[in-house]
Amino acid sequence: MDNVINLGFISIHWYSIFIFLAVIVGGYLVLKEAKKFGFEENFIVNLIFFTVLIGILGARAYFVLFHLDYYLENPLEIIMFWHGGLAIHGGIIAALIFIIIYLYIKKKNTLLILDFIVVGLIIGQAIGRWGNFFNGEAHGPATTLAHLQDMHLPSFVIDGMHIGGTYYIPTFFFESLWCLLGFIILFFIRNLKKNKIGFMTSLYLIWYSIGRFFIESLRTDSLMFFDLKIAQVVSILMCLAGIILFIISLKKNQPYNMEAK
Repeated sequence: MDNVINLGFISIHWYSIFIFLAVIVGGYLVLKEAKKFGFEENFIVNLIFFTVLIGILGARAYFVLFHLDYYLENPLEIIMFWHGGLAIHGGIIAALIFIIIYLYIKKKNTLLILDFIVVGLIIGQAIGRWGNFFNGEAHGPATTLAHLQDMHLPSFVIDGMHIGGTYYIPTFFFESLWCLLGFIILFFIRNLKKNKIGFMTSLYLIWYSIGRFFIESLRTDSLMFFDLKIAQVVSILMCLAGIILFIISLKKNQPYNMEAK
């Protein structure tokens, strides 16, 4: 794990920097999109702040629960999230629960707001995956240098996947690219006049889940539930939810407008 700054009493890690960049870029896009619908800046800033906080706590708690024996023996490690160990599915679940409750209290249209949150979320995921690169985690099985070169990967990615004398498949890189492509698709679709409320959220759920399911099959550090890779199970459930929401959004035929707030 590489440190950007190490002053002895405090150190800043690449992992933390990429999580921070993911929050800043994703949050900026959410705020920019929200203004188009006339939402107050203070309302959106508060929503982003608490959603990110709850999301990070949820991502950490999710990861810790699946490594409970280790963290019971090393309780101080629980708060050291910069060592790695943020499970995105845990963050999504925790953040979604908070958003639903918060927007219900504020009497706002949850699906409308989720539709522009997912655009910021998926680019944030693309950026955040690079924290895994610097931590030497979220990779696939061992491979050879020749295999990685045949995949036409950037040389610095290949070098970074040389861990402890062994080369590994860079699954983090594949997921980052998948999320980046998903962001580009959502970014351009979001302005289509025929968009319906819930449509963008459904596309995010389907797109990310399909990619994550197949990429997870290569991961060697997956969170497990008995013999099942829990991320694949959750991906299937998220994809099904996305398909159902996709059908509902088309059936309801509720277009974007100011009154939808």
